[in-house]
Amino acid sequence: MSDEKLKPLREQIDAIDAQIVDLLNQRARLAQEVGHVKAETNAPVFRPEREAMVLRRVAERNTGPLASSDMQTIFREVMSLCRSLERRVTVAYLGPPGTFSEQAVYQQFGHAVESLPCVSIDEVFRSTEAGTADFGVVPVENSSEGAINRTLDLLLQTSLAISGEVSIAVHHSLMSKSGSMDGVMRICAHSQALAQCQAWLNQHFPNIERHAVASNAEAARMASDDATVAAIAGHTAGQMYDLQTIAAHIQDDPHNRTRFAVVGRLNTTPSGRDQTSLVLAVPNKAGALYDLLAPIAAHGVSMTRFESRPARIGTWEYYFYVDVEGHAADEKVANALAELKQSAAFFKVLGSYPLSL
Repeated sequence: MSDEKLKPLREQIDAIDAQIVDLLNQRARLAQEVGHVKAETNAPVFRPEREAMVLRRVAERNTGPLASSDMQTIFREVMSLCRSLERRVTVAYLGPPGTFSEQAVYQQFGHAVESLPCVSIDEVFRSTEAGTADFGVVPVENSSEGAINRTLDLLLQTSLAISGEVSIAVHHSLMSKSGSMDGVMRICAHSQALAQCQAWLNQHFPNIERHAVASNAEAARMASDDATVAAIAGHTAGQMYDLQTIAAHIQDDPHNRTRFAVVGRLNTTPSGRDQTSLVLAVPNKAGALYDLLAPIAAHGVSMTRFESRPARIGTWEYYFYVDVEGHAADEKVANALAELKQSAAFFKVLGSYPLSL
């Protein structure tokens, strides 16, 4: 009886699947035509503002039962595959494979890219600046541990621009080869991960040595080779290196997230929901910072982030990293930036880019 009821439903699904295949190939052929037009003008293959608008429309039009975030995941991969018909984009990230940085790459670009793992954040910038990679993905800040200072320093120095941001939920697990702590003498992880799990580690394993390494994925690789090492890493790294979980979700903040920036030579156009990142320094006089930021409020621009970083020139001076809502091409943002530039001792626009979904 159940087969009789299922047969017509399965026939409908098969018919719809055939339509989906035809429609996907229609879209792919149009994407190829777009690629031919872009080639005539040497236009970039990846346009984050265009893809952001497509994904927002997907969410607006979605009526369920699929969640909008799941529908966006499907469309992100469709766009990634169609984009790859023009050319596969190369993206550098803090490796090795299995890191949250790699996860951020796929969340922004989809899986139809050439991923380039790098040994350090510095190497991500160097590879992108040299043209070995089209884009780099670098961590900017963590919700519990704050700014990634090395990234801030490199953003100040680089000629690259921020063209996108990605926010990743960060869930840490303690893992080992055996799935137990028997014989474990060291717990290894990136310094940020160790800090994000500090209270949990103090409670459960206060006497075991903690050792900072280049990345959580590197810690997972070490644990796979050495039974005396346990690693703090994400689920993907654990699977990749065939580790067993001792304890899951050990981060002190259950809502722990890391924000990543996409850097490259691309300057985006407005998408309708954008953010602009700046670096500023003030003249050495009383009230200078207040006076500097006044144009932001005067032009009705909302400031969403304010971070200070020592200028490292030995005179107690600071650079200020500021995020404001809107694109640098938006009238009120452009007017505010023009005034800021006149009054700042140092002024640099790091980039305008679509807000993460």
